[in-house]
Amino acid sequence: MADRHPAKPPRRAGAKSRTGAPGRAAVPAPRDAPMMDLIFPNREPPAGRGFEPSVSHLERAAGFGSPERTGFQHRKVSKFGRLFGRGKKITRTTPGLAERPVRRRVLLGLGTGVVVASGAGTAAAYLTGAIGPAPGGAESGRPDTAVEGLGAAGLADSPAAAARIAATATPTWPTPLDRDPELHLLRRATFGPTLVDVVAARQMGVDAWLERQYTPEAIADPGGEQVLAAYRTVGMTTAQIRVAVKDYDWEAMWELGQATLGRQMWSSRQLFEVMVDFWSNHLNVTNPFDGGWDVRTPYDNDVIRAYALGRFSDMLAASARSPAMMRYLDNASSHRRSVNENYGRELLELHTVGLGVRYSETDVRHSAHIMTGRTVDDQGRFEYEQNRHWTGKVKVLGFTHANTKASQGMALGDQYLTYLATHPATAKRIAHKLARRFVCDDPPNTLVDRLTQSYLDNGTAIVPMLRTLFSSIEFWMSTGLKTRRPLENVVATARILGVAPGTKTNDGLEGLYWMTNQLGQAPLNWGPPDGYPDVADAWGSAHATLGTWNSHRALIQGWHGGVTYPKPETFVGLKPKTVGAYLDTVSRRLVHQPMQAAHKQALLKFLGAKESTAVKDIRLGGKIEHLVPLILDSVYHALR
Repeated sequence: MADRHPAKPPRRAGAKSRTGAPGRAAVPAPRDAPMMDLIFPNREPPAGRGFEPSVSHLERAAGFGSPERTGFQHRKVSKFGRLFGRGKKITRTTPGLAERPVRRRVLLGLGTGVVVASGAGTAAAYLTGAIGPAPGGAESGRPDTAVEGLGAAGLADSPAAAARIAATATPTWPTPLDRDPELHLLRRATFGPTLVDVVAARQMGVDAWLERQYTPEAIADPGGEQVLAAYRTVGMTTAQIRVAVKDYDWEAMWELGQATLGRQMWSSRQLFEVMVDFWSNHLNVTNPFDGGWDVRTPYDNDVIRAYALGRFSDMLAASARSPAMMRYLDNASSHRRSVNENYGRELLELHTVGLGVRYSETDVRHSAHIMTGRTVDDQGRFEYEQNRHWTGKVKVLGFTHANTKASQGMALGDQYLTYLATHPATAKRIAHKLARRFVCDDPPNTLVDRLTQSYLDNGTAIVPMLRTLFSSIEFWMSTGLKTRRPLENVVATARILGVAPGTKTNDGLEGLYWMTNQLGQAPLNWGPPDGYPDVADAWGSAHATLGTWNSHRALIQGWHGGVTYPKPETFVGLKPKTVGAYLDTVSRRLVHQPMQAAHKQALLKFLGAKESTAVKDIRLGGKIEHLVPLILDSVYHALR
């Protein structure tokens, strides 16, 4: 069996609290304010002096804690259960952001005595100066974009037309990122723009680029093919896996997780991979899990990838015939004499209508009754056993059925799934999640309503929803209002640096997989059935921030062998004459824009140079290896 435990990275980039006292953090001197600004943009320093964060500011920036939901049922997972299984289901009420207990207050050093508050993981939450009062004077974790909007709204004839309209409007919520339409599209519709992506989008235009991505099978994918060639089980069926690996061995699941990371990094079918990630979280079956050794990989191929740009109703139906889903949510063991409610509950709560429709516990029981009989045979194949099906009248929300014959239980379940997939509450829930993924953490209600109608008008088809999304002005007004989660940050870093397959690609991807695992977001690895959280607040801890910064150094310094890492000096091109021009060149190469003057001055201070200082050494005396990750640590890379 493959080793389940991640190897520790060879070095770390963090620093101790400057005071040395437990539970208290040092405050940066006024002269260090520009580097603080790299993490917390658009703040308002006290008149006449630099920014000095209060204890309450630091508490909000460095709050620790697992992602939780108000009044939401989820599974409590232990440290090992988080990696390898699922835990006990509990109900927990989450306090507001300002009420959360703070487990650590930290300031992290950046090598030259410059001290910055840990908070890149929640940079989007502070775009409006919310280190300090939030908009309207209220203490808030993020701007109220759902009600107040983004500065302009509406549906245009095409994405390009929507982008042009947005360019003439003033965003309600400022951002340090340039509002370049091609870059904005690539930050959202890919796992991070590469130089090739930028050139292609500008040559083709956003409309043509998107149309090409809607038909991924027509796009040559040499990078994705290299990943598949490195893993023997990723394309296998259940029957083939049962022959190829030992019984209950997790090889196929480990390979799936690592191959998923590789596809996110190198596939040319980027929008498809983004949607695969989206649906993998919506219909989450954690990988690896105890019952998935022979069935989890086919779930990825036959359910998620097969319908990622198809119809949600088809995907939902396929998931309800998946041995992986039946095992993961215990429907395989459900029997008319002892009905297991897990799948019936999550089918309502997570997969379709959500808690907003206020269904009852009776609805949950009937939902579970309808799905009895769907199980898995001893060869890992889905089957319907009518002698396991519960019979009797069922009613869930507006769906009713006499359910008198067990022989018709399979057809009954299919009818029920169609009802749920086409329910207006399901449409709104998926529309909200899609807008949250592509626009902002609290998407404007106008956009959610528009996407909801598109879903209903097009028979649950996904591509029409994406066309509506990208033709909506709100999308193009949202530059910088999403924060990259740890996995997204790692993948975006690898893509912009040009990390490439190497002589032992699978070894390299294994190391990078465990690095994302240490950050809490290995691909497909979320233990509870609700999928990884997609809001900045859930990832705003000092641990996540420091780990993400360490990942930048790992990718620059090539900590994990097997893949190809570029040399940092290649980001400079022809040697600029001055250090100021050098910084502009490297910044444009890595984050696609020059830094603001105060931020650039902070980096000049780190280098011990002036804007006009002559460049004598392309490596800046070895400082290039520290300069590049510093730029990637900044808000310019943390946001998307």
